[in-house]
Amino acid sequence: MSNRGADLRFNLEISFEEAAFGCRPKVPIPRPKKCDTCSGSGSKSGSAPKACGTCGGTGELRFTQGFFAVSRPCTDCGGTGAVVPDPCGKCRGSGKVPAEEVIEVNIPAGVDNGTRVRLGGMGEPGDRGGPSGDLYVTVIVREHSLFQREDYDVFCEVPISFTQAALGAKIDVPTLDGKVKMTIPEGTQSGKVFRLKGKGIPHLHSGQRGDQHVRVMVETPTGLTQKQRELLEKFADASGEEVHPQSKNFFEKVRELFG
Repeated sequence: MSNRGADLRFNLEISFEEAAFGCRPKVPIPRPKKCDTCSGSGSKSGSAPKACGTCGGTGELRFTQGFFAVSRPCTDCGGTGAVVPDPCGKCRGSGKVPAEEVIEVNIPAGVDNGTRVRLGGMGEPGDRGGPSGDLYVTVIVREHSLFQREDYDVFCEVPISFTQAALGAKIDVPTLDGKVKMTIPEGTQSGKVFRLKGKGIPHLHSGQRGDQHVRVMVETPTGLTQKQRELLEKFADASGEEVHPQSKNFFEKVRELFG
């Protein structure tokens, strides 16, 4: 009797882009292999495992408690039903030896942080020639400096200048596919969100892509030259805005309220 090998688990770290579009990394997996000296039997050449005398080769010990019959794995043979009277000197009767194997892992497009990928039969070999367990690869996605993800949509913030917001412009916006041109209408307010259809993450099963949402943030100019300041003041005056008195009026209102 042979036992199935244990399942193995491995954490694989990949980039945001690799999670979006898929990848096939080759990773070294600590994975015991079948002993080539005894071909996985655990016995020295010329000998063979024998039926366990404690459980009679069943691998189980049965007990009766009142009306109930209880069974548990045999402690002498570890539930295999066999013992190795003359174990292999290399694997010491286990039928396997420590090893490391480089495995190509197919990561499909659209995986998210924490997704598990199962590789059947790539786990630990079974005892004494038993079938191998499975390998479960857990995907860890590194954070991106520009993009955040929600389901299959991508979000990012892009700064624009005061003049671009006021007059309108075409700007370069980063996406997972590279830079694209996006139109900023005149009079755009800070915080406005634009949608780039089909520029998000591919769905894991259908391949249909989500969208990208771009939030524009208007940057207030700093370090103005005298000429720039004069032009802005003229603009404010033409718009009927008060520039310097505004802050004064504000503090006067505060004093009236709390004074």
